[in-house]
Amino acid sequence: MRTIVAALALGMAGSMASAAADGSDPPEPLERFQRSEDRLFRVGYRLATANAVFCDQTVRVSGLLIHDAGSYSDPAAVRRQFGLLGDIGVQAVAPLSPADAAGIRQNDTILAIDGRTIETEWPLTDPRWQRVTALRDAIDDALSRGTLDLSLSRAETPALAASIIGVPACPTRFELVDSESSAAADGERVLVGENFPGLAYDEASFAAAIAHEMAHNILRHPQTFAEIGWKRKLVRLSERDADRLMPWLLQNAGYDPAAAVRFMRTWGPKHGGWIFRKRTHDGWDERVEFIEAELAKIAEAAQSHPAGLADWQTGFVPELEIPHEAN
Repeated sequence: MRTIVAALALGMAGSMASAAADGSDPPEPLERFQRSEDRLFRVGYRLATANAVFCDQTVRVSGLLIHDAGSYSDPAAVRRQFGLLGDIGVQAVAPLSPADAAGIRQNDTILAIDGRTIETEWPLTDPRWQRVTALRDAIDDALSRGTLDLSLSRAETPALAASIIGVPACPTRFELVDSESSAAADGERVLVGENFPGLAYDEASFAAAIAHEMAHNILRHPQTFAEIGWKRKLVRLSERDADRLMPWLLQNAGYDPAAAVRFMRTWGPKHGGWIFRKRTHDGWDERVEFIEAELAKIAEAAQSHPAGLADWQTGFVPELEIPHEAN
């Protein structure tokens, strides 16, 4: 599966543009990571919820992302940096989400989930990352059953309560990975390295990169290649389909679908000498042409839809077909 994920990645090396271009002091590494994860989460939430009506399966989401100070090398430093009153903090809150409507803020501290306190029900694990995974699963389970009840605190208000009813979303999580510079899909998640160059792009262009990876998950490309094995020609078609579906997803999330073209024209010339020129991918200029060919179809689909959405379930035709002998 690791090889398949690499094949379905935009991924090439690069570094983020400096956040201190205006002459101000650069953010601390923890703050910089939080800013990037917040951006990824907000964009991912917008794409996943806006396209839920067309996904075959959906999950309930809250628009809340948590992190665990105990999973870092220096938990005390993390708690100090973000003003946490415990280990489990709110890393991001998507605008206009149920969590946002409930008044939850970034850097609130989560004390209990559905009446189960963090300290007693979820002690620190070894390896440390397993606790936050278990907590996210508990949140997902509560949302799937109805209402998520949280007990929280923040510096000026030590006792808070929030009840959240989730909204439908396409079933993809969005995670920032430290010390990486690529973007990839693994069937369940979109994984973006903290040094991914697209993080420095304007939001719509960055959203295009995330939509490309999300398209792989919607079209079940990682699962397909896990079943049939590595087939270079089919991988190339899967990349083409992810490119072509990308602007449809952008349209429904309220982004300009032409941002997919802008992303590729910005990205391709700088990073097109590596994976973009391998036989698993079309050249970046060819990819622009495939994306542009979808824009008129998207405009027509949106014009005929009462909510202005582009129904990719009926209007998008994948090129990838799995031959029977490969099954």
